[in-house]
Amino acid sequence: MKASTLRHGMNLWPPFLFTGIHVAAIAPDWRHARVELRMRAWNRNYLKTHFGGSLFAMTDPFWMLLLLHRLGADYYVWDQSGAIDFVKPGRGTVSASFTVDDAILDEIRSATAAGGKYLHWFENEVLDADGEVVARVRKQVYVRRKPDRRPAQGAASAG
Repeated sequence: MKASTLRHGMNLWPPFLFTGIHVAAIAPDWRHARVELRMRAWNRNYLKTHFGGSLFAMTDPFWMLLLLHRLGADYYVWDQSGAIDFVKPGRGTVSASFTVDDAILDEIRSATAAGGKYLHWFENEVLDADGEVVARVRKQVYVRRKPDRRPAQGAASAG
């Protein structure tokens, strides 16, 4: 699937569409994504700030999606764990960016070359329009080579 097709589809996906989450960009090479959460009457909390669940939801799938497409069909890629720290109330439009660089891909490929699983923590910030941190998000992603793409037992031990 093309990145632009997924971006358009995600913007029409009800959990994003009805919470004000907008996928602003996914790079054609799957290295980068940018997401915004727009303040709406139906997605704010009692204190008229962004609902914390929406702040976390806006960041939820992107590390996994970028890795899945960058690593290719040889790998399983799953979200394993996540955490969010709320720094200050979010108002207006907030955004988050995700970038997967070659060093991370090399590290993951090296760690999973023999067929073992690898867990990697990614971190990013949710920023308000002034560039101030609203929340810090951590996501742990599970990566493992698919069984039919792993080295043969004899080849791995022949080393």
